[in-house]
Amino acid sequence: MTSNTQIPIPDEISPAVPTFAEIGLHPSILQAVADTGYTIPTPIQAQALPSVMAGNDVMGAAQTGTGKTAAFTLPILHRLMPMANTSASPARHPVRALILTPTRELADQVYESVKRYGLKTPLRSTVVFGGVDIGPQKEALRNGCEVLIATPGRLLDHVEQRTVNLSQVGILVLDEADRMLDMGFLPDLDRIMRMLPAERQTLLFSATFSNEIRKLARTYLKNPVEIEVAQRNATADTVTQIAYAMAGEAKRAAVVYLVKSRGLKQVIVFSNTKIGTSRLARQLELDGVRAESIHGDKSQADRMKALEAFKAGELEVLVATDVAARGLDVAGVPCVINYDLPHSAEDYVHRIGRTGRAGASGEAISFFSPAEEKYLIDIEKLIKAPVTRAVLQIPGELLVRSPVRDDTRSARASRSSTERSGNRASDRAGSGGARPSRYSAPAKPIDEFFLKPYEPSPSALAAAAQTPVLAGKKPAIQAKRTVGLLLGGAPKKSESP
Repeated sequence: MTSNTQIPIPDEISPAVPTFAEIGLHPSILQAVADTGYTIPTPIQAQALPSVMAGNDVMGAAQTGTGKTAAFTLPILHRLMPMANTSASPARHPVRALILTPTRELADQVYESVKRYGLKTPLRSTVVFGGVDIGPQKEALRNGCEVLIATPGRLLDHVEQRTVNLSQVGILVLDEADRMLDMGFLPDLDRIMRMLPAERQTLLFSATFSNEIRKLARTYLKNPVEIEVAQRNATADTVTQIAYAMAGEAKRAAVVYLVKSRGLKQVIVFSNTKIGTSRLARQLELDGVRAESIHGDKSQADRMKALEAFKAGELEVLVATDVAARGLDVAGVPCVINYDLPHSAEDYVHRIGRTGRAGASGEAISFFSPAEEKYLIDIEKLIKAPVTRAVLQIPGELLVRSPVRDDTRSARASRSSTERSGNRASDRAGSGGARPSRYSAPAKPIDEFFLKPYEPSPSALAAAAQTPVLAGKKPAIQAKRTVGLLLGGAPKKSESP
């Protein structure tokens, strides 16, 4: 009797992923990578590292949060190591690698990555971007650096002021190139390209490969190796997506409820407008949620301060426009909330990519009003997957809290206005004791001496008593002195006959 037992055959045998050591990185760089705790590269890194290290032009696309920054940072440092030196002369440290990013925040994060992986090498790096004083950047460039990370606009400022020389750039990186096109950087990119040597290695990394990006690649890259480790506009499997139908004040109450009831920390809330972003952050603060806003109208110092506070866990919520949707890398973000659905479906992919990074789990929550449902349908078409719709039960006290707060604030403002009017009237009448405004300058102390009526001193009274007064007699009027007239002198007295 024959046996019917079947031996299971695996459908696919996945090839073993090489470690960073097996890829052949320079020992100094390998040590820095080991210090970060990483040993196995991500899919985009495993495919990009060998091609970049071999000197090929590369187009790399992957889901956001999969390690694209290290995919070009590590091989660039490896390729520059033969030219590394410990000389103090700036001339021995020319710019050899240029990394362009669309936003200041992304430029700063790429710079931190370069510093971290190049810590045990003599290679120098610096970052330049707008919104801050250009003076320290000039000084850093004068000291020399092999790796320069820059936003296009500020880089051109330095070129015009002749504080940077790009004639020895051998490696160029366009990071988040699709975002650069969206932000209108193409003319700036064309100007920068004309300043670079024709013989160079060019790398283009992005979360998406649109038709415009492919056209850009044909212009700037030569026979590029194309690496795409995930389907275009696909979202990470580790991110749970859910959408709640609500509008108006219910959205704010929902954010407060989700943060407080779940004990969430480091939540990014996306709003479509700068004004809405600032307003929502203020409202959340009034509701007892530690929140700060970040958008394009804020100074770079304020934006960096908010980001540092958020990364340090000092904020529960960071309310942001899409300026933070690209490249914002904060470890451990558990949840992203779309307070407003983006009008561009691709922006949704970048927004929710801020959570579920590096294989961690995350949650993407979206609120949509009836007017915004069309954007949700566009998103589902783009990602080729449905977004779960559900109902969120919000406690009634959270829903009515805002109108009560607004009424109280209005009453307080009216009362303050009445008090200020009364104070002004009292000031005109010369009376004191009015309650000063919270925003007025502190009242100066009043010397009582100046409020008393005038009283002559005893010495003045004694002097007045000793002065003789002649009654009924007017003081003598002195005779006028004769003044010569111009060109004529004094008039002659008429002679008597």
